[in-house]
Amino acid sequence: MAQALIDHAGPASLLAVGVPRATKRSDEPTTTTLVIENMHCGGCLKKVEAALSSVPGVNNARANLSTHRATVTHAGASTDVTALVEALQRAGFKAAELVGTETNDLAAADRDFVKRLAVAGFAAANIMLLSVSVWSGSQGDMPASLRGLFHWLSALIALPATVYAGQPFFRSAIAALKARRVNMDVPISLGVTLATGMSVYQTIRGSEQVYFDAAITLLFFLLIGRTLDMRMRVRAAGAAANLLGLRAQSALVLAADGTTSRMAARLLEPGMHVVTATGERFAADGKLLSGPTEIDASLISGETKPRVASAGDSIYAGTLNLGRPVTVETTAADERTLIAEIARLMQAAEQGRASYVRLADRAAGLYAPAVHALGLSTFLGWLALGYGWEAALTAAIAVLIITCPCALALAVPAVQVAATSRLFGKGVIVKAPDALERLAEVDTIVLDKTGTLTRGEPVLKDGGRVDDATLARAAALAVSSRHPYARAVVRAAAERRIPVSPSMEVLETSGFGLSRHSETGEERLGSARWCGVEDGGDISVWYRCGAAPAVPFEMTDTPREDAAAVIAALKSAGFAIEILSGDQPGEVERIAKLVGIASYAAGLMPAEKLARLSQLKAQGRKPLMIGDGLNDAPSLAGAHASMSPSSAADISQTAADAVFQGELLMPVLETIAVARSSRRMALENFAIALGYNVIFVPLAIVGVVTPLIAAIAMSGSSIAVTVNALRLRSRRLRLGAWRSKQ
Repeated sequence: MAQALIDHAGPASLLAVGVPRATKRSDEPTTTTLVIENMHCGGCLKKVEAALSSVPGVNNARANLSTHRATVTHAGASTDVTALVEALQRAGFKAAELVGTETNDLAAADRDFVKRLAVAGFAAANIMLLSVSVWSGSQGDMPASLRGLFHWLSALIALPATVYAGQPFFRSAIAALKARRVNMDVPISLGVTLATGMSVYQTIRGSEQVYFDAAITLLFFLLIGRTLDMRMRVRAAGAAANLLGLRAQSALVLAADGTTSRMAARLLEPGMHVVTATGERFAADGKLLSGPTEIDASLISGETKPRVASAGDSIYAGTLNLGRPVTVETTAADERTLIAEIARLMQAAEQGRASYVRLADRAAGLYAPAVHALGLSTFLGWLALGYGWEAALTAAIAVLIITCPCALALAVPAVQVAATSRLFGKGVIVKAPDALERLAEVDTIVLDKTGTLTRGEPVLKDGGRVDDATLARAAALAVSSRHPYARAVVRAAAERRIPVSPSMEVLETSGFGLSRHSETGEERLGSARWCGVEDGGDISVWYRCGAAPAVPFEMTDTPREDAAAVIAALKSAGFAIEILSGDQPGEVERIAKLVGIASYAAGLMPAEKLARLSQLKAQGRKPLMIGDGLNDAPSLAGAHASMSPSSAADISQTAADAVFQGELLMPVLETIAVARSSRRMALENFAIALGYNVIFVPLAIVGVVTPLIAAIAMSGSSIAVTVNALRLRSRRLRLGAWRSKQ
């Protein structure tokens, strides 16, 4: 009965079919979010939208390439999630429903910041044009009526824009004052409010001293930083959400009487027997009751090499069944599974990293009270000297604007823009706003093995021991399979330029291998047992033709081409280096010796990797984690800094601070060198910003600097730190014995 249902369902996609939904009216629209694993380009995006739109009942389908998600609006009762997943499967995409909306609030806040930034930028550009016209006209014969009209136009643009764009700062300032404390948003809000209010008053009076441009331009510059920061928070929160969305959503439960029924994976309980078809992901943690089968456990261990699982072995939710249909006794489901624990580890690590305090933030504790004291002292001082409240308030506003932390706030971002632009040209994408600062501080390099130090795909080792004729016949079998070992055999034949003639008579036996009948007898390619070998040792693939002796195809994973050179350069620069891997000890030791790393640990689970990083941090070290597997995601999030290759799982790229492209490790050296240079330039920019305040603040206090001149000086200091940062794009950098070509 169970087998019949499995055969009827067919091989499942990467994820099981969707969970049945509550009954809804057929005309009531429903929005479903799907996680799509292998959507990588604009062409993929169009295919995804077309496949979803072709499902009956779908009203609208929109895919997002950066988040690997698609949002579908459809008729609730007439369109099941299963139909959407199957439509994508037919189009070649692996998908599942995203359950939960934990990141909705952050995503909404991100969209809100983008809208406020757009409004502030549009208003600042238009008001600045009007201000330039007024300033130019005041040098000639501009009529007072025309000048007044321009001021009123500026007011009409500035007032609603300031109220809307400044809300994040106003709310933060009010909350701080209610808590009887101050933050950087208090002087910002005070300066913007006073400048805008004074400008309205002066516009009504017909005065020339109007400062709408200073207020809205200040908000625009500050919103840029806030928007970038929020964008990084959304990406970090979405990483764990995507991971949980990749769990199987339903399971085929086998009852004691032999009948089966499909239920939601979240409803599974310990002791239940679950049937998992070939190609399905296991819906829960458990013990294998039947077998043997092959398991793709890269989701947990990071190792691309499939492992053979027999009855009694532990199975984890999210891992892929490559072999025969099997039955698993559930031991943990839903939020108690290992994959859910990985997501929780990621969230906890992200929260810990969010507490990192940058130099500009540490300065804010003293800067905000000092600004308030200067502004108030200026106002009271002018009153005490007998000047009117208008002159006193104008001087105080000039002090607040001149001390506005724009240059201080741009000191680090300006360097980040130059640094990230340079790194982008080298194939490195920096994602976290404070990544460069943390990368500059690292003193220990921790690397994963598979896919990081190595290429991450099996290759034929010592292929010279396999003659061309044997390789050709084996490749003719292998070309019919998508198994990693089969693809490695086909690649080996292609490298020798051996023509491969695929056969239509090849049979694939799940968990064992491939076979076909030929003139010389039955040919087999697969496991040692499948090819009649009693003791296959560590060799996973064999080929046998008829009664002839079986031929071993020893598979291995090779280091990246420049791995040894990069490790040597890192050592010469004084870094401590070690490997943390989920692979077998023998293979880890072999790779470690090839690349020149003395310290390594093998067979580690995600929590054990994270524990080692925590141990290093407790010792006062600042580790850089470089990994590519999904099992590395918690470690990438929990390390002091992290990098991931572009071939990594999407969840690992999201958790990492930087992603590097290509087949080489050299971008790691470039990234660290740029990060260290960025730190020096950031300190230089802090000095420029503080020097600007030392010069102009006294001038504003004595009334030499008006609010308009203060706004210009503020912009000038911002330009100065930006120009200084741009030097980073063309500098030649050095790290140990290595030196950049640029």
